[in-house]
Amino acid sequence: MSSDTAPSVPPEIAAWFEGRDWRIRRHQLAMLEKARARRDALLVADTGAGKTLAGFLPTLCDFAPSSLAGAAPPEGLHTLYVSPLKALAHDVKRNLLMPVEEMGLPIRVETRSGDTSSDAKKRQRTKPPHVLLTTPESLSLLLSYPESFELFRGLKRIVIDEVHAFATGKRGDLLALSLARLHGIAPEARRAALSATLADPRSFQEWLAPQPADGTGEIFAADLVLGEKGSEPDVEILLPIEERVPWGGHAGRWAVGQLYEAIKANRTTLVFTNTRFLAEFIFQCLWEANEDHLPIGVHHGSLSKEARRKVEDAMAAGNLRALVCTASLDLGVDWGDIDLVVQMGAPKGSSRLLQRIGRAGHRLDARSRAVLVPGNRFEFLEAMAAKDAVDEGRRDGEEFRPGGFDVLAQHVMACACAGPFHEDALFAEIRSALSYAWLGREEFARVLSFVESGGYSLRAYDKFKRIVRGKDGVWRLAHPSQAQRHRMNAGIIVDSEMLTVRFKNGRSLGKVEERFAAQLSPGDTFFFAGMSLEVESLKDMDVIVRAATKSATIPSYGGLRLPLTTHLAERVQEMLTDRAGWARFPDDVREWLEMQDYRSRLPAPGELLVESFPHGGKHYSAYYTFEGWNANQSLGMLITRRMEDRGLLPGGFVANDYCLAVWGLKPVSDPAPLLSPDILRHEFVDWVTESHLLRRAFREVAVISGLVERQHPGRKKTGKQVTFSTDLIYDVLRKYEPDHVLLEAAWQDARARMTDVGRLADLLERSERELVHVELERVSPLAVPVMTMIGREAVPQGAVDDELLIEAEGLVAEAMRIAPGEGPEREEGD
Repeated sequence: MSSDTAPSVPPEIAAWFEGRDWRIRRHQLAMLEKARARRDALLVADTGAGKTLAGFLPTLCDFAPSSLAGAAPPEGLHTLYVSPLKALAHDVKRNLLMPVEEMGLPIRVETRSGDTSSDAKKRQRTKPPHVLLTTPESLSLLLSYPESFELFRGLKRIVIDEVHAFATGKRGDLLALSLARLHGIAPEARRAALSATLADPRSFQEWLAPQPADGTGEIFAADLVLGEKGSEPDVEILLPIEERVPWGGHAGRWAVGQLYEAIKANRTTLVFTNTRFLAEFIFQCLWEANEDHLPIGVHHGSLSKEARRKVEDAMAAGNLRALVCTASLDLGVDWGDIDLVVQMGAPKGSSRLLQRIGRAGHRLDARSRAVLVPGNRFEFLEAMAAKDAVDEGRRDGEEFRPGGFDVLAQHVMACACAGPFHEDALFAEIRSALSYAWLGREEFARVLSFVESGGYSLRAYDKFKRIVRGKDGVWRLAHPSQAQRHRMNAGIIVDSEMLTVRFKNGRSLGKVEERFAAQLSPGDTFFFAGMSLEVESLKDMDVIVRAATKSATIPSYGGLRLPLTTHLAERVQEMLTDRAGWARFPDDVREWLEMQDYRSRLPAPGELLVESFPHGGKHYSAYYTFEGWNANQSLGMLITRRMEDRGLLPGGFVANDYCLAVWGLKPVSDPAPLLSPDILRHEFVDWVTESHLLRRAFREVAVISGLVERQHPGRKKTGKQVTFSTDLIYDVLRKYEPDHVLLEAAWQDARARMTDVGRLADLLERSERELVHVELERVSPLAVPVMTMIGREAVPQGAVDDELLIEAEGLVAEAMRIAPGEGPEREEGD
């Protein structure tokens, strides 16, 4: 933007920038121009580019003394800021108060979240600050009060920070509905969204803009503002100094010594891991290596709020040399003194990696430094793919999907708490949110019927009657007490319960996340606490087991895993077939791929390679899907079911992000029948229905929709009580109302979120066209990384089975050996 077209900035604000030797960035001025032109705008700019200040600059200008021209500052709420994290909102408040105070602006700034006192919340509804910083959930609750109409009537600006972090999920659905309501109350309020990592800005521009509710199909979009390009990040991949790149494993423990030296050589290092377990593990490894007694901390979501705040304060004060953390700091508070970011294990996505890299050198003109530490050879390829994507400025991310019925039901109830509503008016308002532009009259009627009475199967129970329709056609609360019940239970985040694994005699073996237990059905086996266990039943919050007489078919409990993005998966496959590009790989990785190419083949993009080979008296098949751990887990379940039906005597499976290895007592001469797409119409439906997956999904949608309440005045339901309640309702609906709106919502969740079924469907469809089956005499080099997992994942009860406890070195030697006179052995089919 040239100086002659740049919007004027009040002298007080211009002087503040000059006093800090800063210049107002072009994109900051562009956001000011959009605000003055009364345009909604999405700002995409690198970390450290002053995005937050760009979002607030129009507000600061409105309150500058020269802009007020002697008039008193306006009363009432002027700007609403929405953040995905409470911690981020508190950090923004601290960073915003500094320029406000130094410029002498008459602006009151407050936060509103679950940590805000009830007295402060009550005062904010009648005497609000000029700027309110909040979260999607707190905003929705605020809109449930009758005072909300007056509170938001004069709203001028809405700023949504880190929009990529939640817009595509259920929290984004809730915020979209809240924005639609705000648009009805304050149609002149303009929206601004901020992000550093968007693969498809256009979809976010459309999500941000109010949509026409006339059903014409036209889609409006907010304006796009691109930030000034910052310094290119400096990304390197750490390799072993004396050893080879590991064949298996994900922890990157081999790098602890080199990592410790990097921590010593830098002022402050942020070490990202992909799981909470890995954060604790790497933290302990660093403490063991910490001969210099450097201050090193750990931060993840399972720690108490007090422990997290203590570490955050220590980092802000510059008192830590290193902090090991998880995605809990992806969005990160603004710590300007971090000069190195380390990613342990594969990053799983280029946008996630860029977000994490941005924690270092948190200034636009400072080059961020990052080191990637691959745990194994496939992760080395993934790290290379992520580095290339970062170098090219390519991003990835979650795609938008239609909004959920459960979130819509919660919003309808919030609207009823705020006051009576007309059905037609609320329908039009909801359809102005792009997430619900698909909503038809019939679907809306089903949701209203559910909020009214729970649906026809539950209509006889007074406890489910929440709203009533009067003779005047207006909907109202069935009883004033329903408002308090809604506000106590509203929310989108349903905490994952821990289930106890125990024997029938009561002996407990420990706890697993319900996310894992949801996959289990009676008869399934899994490895836990050093034993192979068979599931007898799932009762309340317990997994009842007995010692298994067969090897485990479900991998051991591993906690929550970050999904591999489709973008990176495709890049890794392209690397495998780009032989000229292998020259930049370490010698041992290049030899690994060359031997694979000679002994078998490398899976090309769009191709599904399946290798079959005998080993240790059993028959193995390796499916190179590149669809991520979750999808491979589901595929393993389905394939073993089909193998059992066909008499192939499956023994079990293991999976990583790239490959699925299945073994049995009989060879698989043709994998095509095991992969036909109808597996998703038959075995998948049976598996989800029989397993705990659908029950767990139903519990979540029942809680979010308000059908089952977690809290009552003076007491809170335990997870066991919530599960008991939802299980009873689930059984009733399955029997008497199988088309209930919440069962439909639960199926949608179970399919889309828990099993990556969309990626599975694409894979199975691809297998019909591009399946290549190679039969080998022994294990291939490419199969070694997943095969080395077998000894850790499935150990039969009793004496150790040497055939399954495969020694990695022996396996490698077998895979990389060239027998006399051996040549490529291929048998292809489709």
